[in-house]
Amino acid sequence: MSYDVASIRSRFPALEDGFAYLDGAAGTQLPVAVIDAIADAARAGISNLGGAFAASERSEAIVHGCRRAVADLVGGHEDGVVLGPNMTTLTYRMSAALSKQWNAGDEVIVSRLDHDANIRPWIQAAQRTGAVVRWAEVDLATGELPVAQYEALLSARTKLVAVTAASNAIGTKPDVAAIATLAHSTGALVYVDGVHATPHGPTDMTALGADFYATSAYKWAGPHVGAVIADPALLEGIHPDKLAPSSENVPGRFEWGTSAFADLAGVTAAVEHLAGLDSSAVGSRRQRLLASLASAEAHEQGLFAVLLSGLAQLPVTVYGAAATRAATAYFNVRGRSPRDVAEHLAKRGVNVWSGDNYAYELTSAMGIRDSGGAVRAGLVHYNDRSDIDRLLEGVSELA
Repeated sequence: MSYDVASIRSRFPALEDGFAYLDGAAGTQLPVAVIDAIADAARAGISNLGGAFAASERSEAIVHGCRRAVADLVGGHEDGVVLGPNMTTLTYRMSAALSKQWNAGDEVIVSRLDHDANIRPWIQAAQRTGAVVRWAEVDLATGELPVAQYEALLSARTKLVAVTAASNAIGTKPDVAAIATLAHSTGALVYVDGVHATPHGPTDMTALGADFYATSAYKWAGPHVGAVIADPALLEGIHPDKLAPSSENVPGRFEWGTSAFADLAGVTAAVEHLAGLDSSAVGSRRQRLLASLASAEAHEQGLFAVLLSGLAQLPVTVYGAAATRAATAYFNVRGRSPRDVAEHLAKRGVNVWSGDNYAYELTSAMGIRDSGGAVRAGLVHYNDRSDIDRLLEGVSELA
């Protein structure tokens, strides 16, 4: 492994402002390569798809390049990469399309661990169709999502199981593969929210058992673009509402309106950036991604251990203690509101988030949503030890 965090940090102009960017769980900064890719695409001239001229052909090449890059990142098929503005929008589109095949009395399973973007679209689709919503509950003492409960939740009428690959609040990485195996045994589809998982380690959507895998590039050093990846053969059997003259082909029929082509060029550059995090990684882009993201995960987990150890010495309540979790700390300082803590840290050049972070059901179950949720410090591949030390110093001042 050859992971040089100082070199990686030098690629990010935003980090030169001296702040500790521990807000990566809400969105990462952009490396120069991504900024340049977006600017270069705009400078070269791009136009809508289907034209008989070079600017249109450049856009076509950008779209296909983006699909290939995202497929490499998650281990999917490029012809199954649906692109859009963000995961939430795409999940609403998918829920509307999939629910056309549901009938009254059919069932969908959601979990209280998930971001609301992988809960509310399915609940609302169920309400429109008369389907029944079943809930997978979180062990609040550990933050785990027990697999065994799915055996009782699943039935022959289960149409879909929606589950996160990593909690955006407490970091828990549930055993998605085991859940998917149970779901598939009843004929249900599995929709995996990989938004928080993708930046924090290698992704293999096939190994996870994901029929649909959702991700957002702005969580892994890219622009604000989302993607849902599925087997093209599965997408062929799903028919979303769309404009009459728009493409009937997969995956194009799921993509409404004109894409932000320059941003798609930035997505490809972001995948290339991730593939180069470990300078010793070799082979295909997919192979380099697997190696580099494994190195990034090891780096993040080392910092995360320091952060958790430091917080344990302070009058702080840390939520979640799952055996496997992304490098994300969710905590409260006793006697201080989450917003007060975030504001205090901001004055000391440390960026963190406070609130429920759209983990609406989880923070409700934990009993903290109405009191402001908690403080979230999310590590990503460009964070270093100084970021952790500054956070702990700031929290120590309050404590």
